[in-house]
Amino acid sequence: MTSMSRHDSDNPNSRLKLPTSGLPHLSVDPVTQSAAERITRRDHCACLMRRKKKPPVPKLHTEPQDQDAPGWKQLIDLVRVSEEKQLSVFEPSAHIPWEDWMRVITLPAALGSLSLVKQVQLYGSHLRRLPPEIGRMTNLQDLVIYTSYSLHWLPYEITRCGRLTQSRISTRALYGNRKTRLPFPRLSRPVEALLPSTCSICNRPFGEVTPQLYWITLRIATDVVPLLVHSCSKDCTLSIPQPPQGYFQHPHKGGGGVGMPNPWEHGKRIFWDGERIMKFAKDPNTGEDHLVSYTVRVDPETGETTYVPDSEA
Repeated sequence: MTSMSRHDSDNPNSRLKLPTSGLPHLSVDPVTQSAAERITRRDHCACLMRRKKKPPVPKLHTEPQDQDAPGWKQLIDLVRVSEEKQLSVFEPSAHIPWEDWMRVITLPAALGSLSLVKQVQLYGSHLRRLPPEIGRMTNLQDLVIYTSYSLHWLPYEITRCGRLTQSRISTRALYGNRKTRLPFPRLSRPVEALLPSTCSICNRPFGEVTPQLYWITLRIATDVVPLLVHSCSKDCTLSIPQPPQGYFQHPHKGGGGVGMPNPWEHGKRIFWDGERIMKFAKDPNTGEDHLVSYTVRVDPETGETTYVPDSEA
């Protein structure tokens, strides 16, 4: 191997030449390229700026949308025009001046009327949340919310988009990300700004029932994403699919580090509810160690783990 002196490394004409043959050709589609040229990273939320070894638990974004803002009014018009013209791509930043678009923190419920839209392009947006009505976009195939750094979760209703197969999401901005370790906010009572009109799971009206809120992490198209669930019953909650291996395996309320995925650090392990493990236990009569089989129990509300000897299970 040819050595390179310090002097050479400072010379831009002496940089190490890397082979290019056999490497895949990377390209960016024109829509994404155009959106990337318009975006700005300023005025995002501060959730990811608190870079500490143990990040504080963030508050759930529930701030209201200013419906008198120019960008919001233009967005309402764009949804109406997109429905009338039966457009297949919904890309607000291509039609709304950037200074107006960056003041929009959610999308209108009328988004659900865009049943012919195949791609939603929200590259670099300042959105804090997506409406649950996105689940009515039955032809949606491609969801692009890359570099939308203030968007930390999606509504569970997006699982109803049966044709959604492609997604581009800045996963490091999501709750429960393995690298940023951004914790899940604690869930308690329903919040009007986030409340869907029907149960996230069975799609029936809540009626007099108070929705129960849970976090769950599932694969959506090509990404693994935290989802916010509004459940109308215990049966609906129990029917929520199981997350991919390595992620917290149950619906949970968040807060205090609950729901975080396995960090894959040496010597650390997360156990799943119902898992059977072997541990050494001391015999109270002889004082000798012997192997005992345990069943793991995980509290879905707190994430607390207990080990029940199989003789007591």
